[in-house]
Amino acid sequence: MYVQAADAPKRKPVTVPALREMKVRGEKIVALTCYDASFAAHLEAAGVDIALVGDSLGMVVQGRASTLPVTLDEMVYHSAAVARGLSATLLIADLPFMSYRDVPHALASSARLLAEGGAAMVKLEGGTDWACEAIAALSVRDVPVCAHLGLTPQSVHKLGGYRMQGKSADAATHLREQARAVTQAGAELLVLESVPQALAAQITKEIPIPTIGIGAGRECDGQVLVLYDMLGITPGRRPKFSKDFLGGRDSVPAAIAAYAADVRAGNFPADENILG
Repeated sequence: MYVQAADAPKRKPVTVPALREMKVRGEKIVALTCYDASFAAHLEAAGVDIALVGDSLGMVVQGRASTLPVTLDEMVYHSAAVARGLSATLLIADLPFMSYRDVPHALASSARLLAEGGAAMVKLEGGTDWACEAIAALSVRDVPVCAHLGLTPQSVHKLGGYRMQGKSADAATHLREQARAVTQAGAELLVLESVPQALAAQITKEIPIPTIGIGAGRECDGQVLVLYDMLGITPGRRPKFSKDFLGGRDSVPAAIAAYAADVRAGNFPADENILG
């Protein structure tokens, strides 16, 4: 369990309503993925607002080619580990592939992530009717939901790869419609991944819930990166929308603190991190 230093100021817990208040005040929301208690404690100490236990663990922790093989049991395990390292940072856990394929599965899977995994919110991908049905069913039962639109990694085969979404006028209109749909269904937060900056900015202005961008430009209400990308330790080429914050610094805590400061100041993403 994370133990705060005796002389450190006590952080006020980040809550779901607090995120919407941050959007209203124009305060940037800082999020990072996290998969274990040790890194979680560093996120906590740096004042990161959201720790996202992403199914990206399938690729960066397990070495798999996609997020699809990640199981609900694995998500519960990693979520519970991260929860032990947090006291104020809000914990969001991904619903893995096919674990929310209908309302009964969405309810059962989310119950495990909250009750066993210690999450405060679950995240699911997509904005079609069936996804909105799951969001609505969870929301009416007081389970906070983060929606995820744009490049949705669980749909990698249908999308034909990890490609930017919403580039054409029709595709942009479709994503705007989906953003309104997930909001109306009861989503409390929206991740926008790999969409043009102008489209992300438009969606951010059109909906009342906060948007968190990853490869979606600087106009979202907050930013999230895969922790290993942000530390420059992911094998292979780092995504253009990311940045190695560990380079030139002497520690992981310093890198996380620098990332949080740059997001809050509006310095990240910089021009070189914005997708074309």
